[in-house]
Amino acid sequence: MVTWQRPDRPDWMDEASYAALPKQITVRELRVTIATRGCRVRELILATTLLEPTDYAKDEIADLYHKRWHVELDLRSIKSFLGMEFLRAQSPAMARKELWMHLLAYNVVRKVQAQAAVLHETSPRQLSFAATLQTLHAFRWVLLLVPANRLMLLGCLFAAVAQHPVGQRPDRWEPRKIKRRWKTYGLMKKPRAEERAALA
Repeated sequence: MVTWQRPDRPDWMDEASYAALPKQITVRELRVTIATRGCRVRELILATTLLEPTDYAKDEIADLYHKRWHVELDLRSIKSFLGMEFLRAQSPAMARKELWMHLLAYNVVRKVQAQAAVLHETSPRQLSFAATLQTLHAFRWVLLLVPANRLMLLGCLFAAVAQHPVGQRPDRWEPRKIKRRWKTYGLMKKPRAEERAALA
């Protein structure tokens, strides 16, 4: 357990917000060793306000921190699978609309995944985002043109989505190289399998 003191007020923060912060806070620092292949970091110190070790085990907090990687995967899904790597709009107002439409589409796909997961007793994270998107594309005209049997069609849609689980890929690692020239990573000049072997 350590006590963190409130730092001096930064220039960007107003007096009222600064005064509302506690003068000190007690946190629990956890040293976590990472043995996963492909990870650059071997040891982390996690700080948490979950102070009771009997209620909040160190391994559970470390696992929760590890799951934050889903945020990166979600951003990749929005950019790659929904085609938002490049915005096509020519003005800031249209770029904002395009961004909101991509986020709306993403939420629709995730909601269908969640509904399929609940009906088929699995976790939404165990269903494929890309396959869900493809299934929605396949069902879209039927859902639009056949309003009478919509409940039955939705059941078929959810069953089809549930047929595409994500493969067991624990702690995958990939080379940080791509083939497109506009990215900032190095260029992939060797087969992917050789790049993976070099990372391991």
